[in-house]
Amino acid sequence: MTTTQADPADSLVGSTVPVTRTARWSVLRRVWPPVIAIAVAVGLWWLATSVLAAPTSLLRQTAPQKALPAVGELLSRGVLLSDTGYSLYRLLVGLLVAAVIGIPAGLLIGLNTTVERAAAPLVQFLRMISPLSWTPIALAVFGIGNQPVIFLIAAAAVWPILLNTVAGVHAIEPGYLHVARSFHATRTEVLTAVILPAIRGHIQTGLRLALGIAWVVLVPAEMLGVRSGLGYQILNARDQLAYDQVVAVVLVIGVVGYLLDLVARLALGGRTGRSRHG
Repeated sequence: MTTTQADPADSLVGSTVPVTRTARWSVLRRVWPPVIAIAVAVGLWWLATSVLAAPTSLLRQTAPQKALPAVGELLSRGVLLSDTGYSLYRLLVGLLVAAVIGIPAGLLIGLNTTVERAAAPLVQFLRMISPLSWTPIALAVFGIGNQPVIFLIAAAAVWPILLNTVAGVHAIEPGYLHVARSFHATRTEVLTAVILPAIRGHIQTGLRLALGIAWVVLVPAEMLGVRSGLGYQILNARDQLAYDQVVAVVLVIGVVGYLLDLVARLALGGRTGRSRHG
């Protein structure tokens, strides 16, 4: 009696087909909901601006068939790329200033009960003030240019960083600190070996929240006398009554903001644990 041995290659091919189909179906399940949502949003946008809007309404200039080509026109002129670069520069510098202030202040408040009780009313008072309320003071102190814009961004972004840092310090298990002190660790060693690693997730969450707030504040802040940036381009297009370009810049702001949040999620590890933000 003869026996037939199965070819290992055949079994490998047979097992690969279902796996490949499963992987493709998994990708489709992840992709089609946002694709359909975007298509519905664009359809409603077209319906509101091209069908429901009156023939003489300015809304017809903001229709997708006019705004989307305007994006390509602005890109071909090199306007959007340079202005996006200016906006990102101001954003990053403002975030850096906010982090340099917020993280040390959060550590001081979180580690010292007396300082926390003293600072709590002031922090709660200041964080409830709209950052744009400081615009006249910023212009009076810094004048026209990048400095007032960076100041307003930092004034908006510092609070989620500070408060998440404080929350991270409060969330540290006291046993870790007791163990470090039992080994006669210095304050610097406790800070670098115990506290900072323990609050890293909270700081990452604070930075991501600060990024979103800063991007929202950036656009109106760039309408304060600077002659570059995405906020300035919105005013420039409005003054020319080019509302298709206004919507084009708004679309770019949304896309860049989405990409910034995506990069922050990837770079910061996607940490969305316990947080307290302003």
